[in-house]
Amino acid sequence: MIVGVPKEIKSDEYRVSLIPAGVEELTRLGHRVLVERGAGVGSGIPDEDYLENGAEIVTTAAEVFQQADLIVKVKEPQPAEFPLLRRGQILFTYLHLAASEPLTRGLLDTGITALAYETLRGRAGDLPCLTPMSEVAGRMSIQQGAKYLERPQEGRGILLGGVPGVPPAHITILGGGVVGKNAARIAAGFQADINILDINVDRLRYLDDIMPANVNTLFSDRHNIREQLRRADLVIGAVLVEGARAPRLVRREDLALMNPGAVIIDVAIDQGGCVETAHATTHSHPTYMVDGIVHYCVANMPGAVGRTSTYALANVTFPYVRQLAQRGLAEATALDPGFAHAVNLHAGQVANRAVADTFSLPFVPFEPARVPSRS
Repeated sequence: MIVGVPKEIKSDEYRVSLIPAGVEELTRLGHRVLVERGAGVGSGIPDEDYLENGAEIVTTAAEVFQQADLIVKVKEPQPAEFPLLRRGQILFTYLHLAASEPLTRGLLDTGITALAYETLRGRAGDLPCLTPMSEVAGRMSIQQGAKYLERPQEGRGILLGGVPGVPPAHITILGGGVVGKNAARIAAGFQADINILDINVDRLRYLDDIMPANVNTLFSDRHNIREQLRRADLVIGAVLVEGARAPRLVRREDLALMNPGAVIIDVAIDQGGCVETAHATTHSHPTYMVDGIVHYCVANMPGAVGRTSTYALANVTFPYVRQLAQRGLAEATALDPGFAHAVNLHAGQVANRAVADTFSLPFVPFEPARVPSRS
């Protein structure tokens, strides 16, 4: 199989989908790997490292897309890349289709088979390809929140840990999954006062057991959310509904409850955001103000720490890339039903029910047995 690695063109995206070790393994198995020139530079990986491990460096993205059977990316294709995709090609990347109807319809028109990292299920029912970037984003959310609470950034002028005689910042985390857990751990280290809200009581019990004393848990309902917003210096939106648009937990009118200069970090923005006033921003222009509240809604937070994120992502995605290259789509997904769950689009049809429901599109389940196997 020919595996293609284009350079990411989303704004301020520095990750790359394949590291030299992966190239070495694929070429050892007899596959060709085409890497666009400069694709790894943002992650500190020069072209020479790919060449030394068997990759072919090509000059343009068009060359990658034209030749490759399997395109491996980090972020969803941008509109300029749509015309480069072709029917029958396999795309494996983060998609987050439920957050964007134009993206969904644009990719449907290409006729590709699109597999999403974020809906691929592990053997235990977890989301292994989403976990490492959720870990990065959760930890970064506190790092960014600390910065934007500073007065020069239009924040309240609050130090997360306070000092003797002055209370620490109050942090509200909406969602106790991977993002929320990692955010809470980092915030706890800053000695802030933290509350995590979730609708899963068993998850709250688990978090209560493992977290330090300055992290408390609350059941997530409208009353508790509003009470937390009144106290919060920093709010972390960390809600995930697999494959679907994030629920709107913070309404526009709720901002009036918050202290001027408080900060919202909506990590759920990849899935449309859990704050009504949230819209996607970039690392170049990360924040904006609404009703005196600082909003940070960067849609590719882990992209800023490309080196860490690239290696963390490749650790979990590469085994699936190798499976696709070795066995082809039909056999790889037939052997692993969780892998089949990654198929969001196939042959011009939506194969993920949550995406189909979001945009009122027909849902056509993907059937691995119906797809011809590749050698």
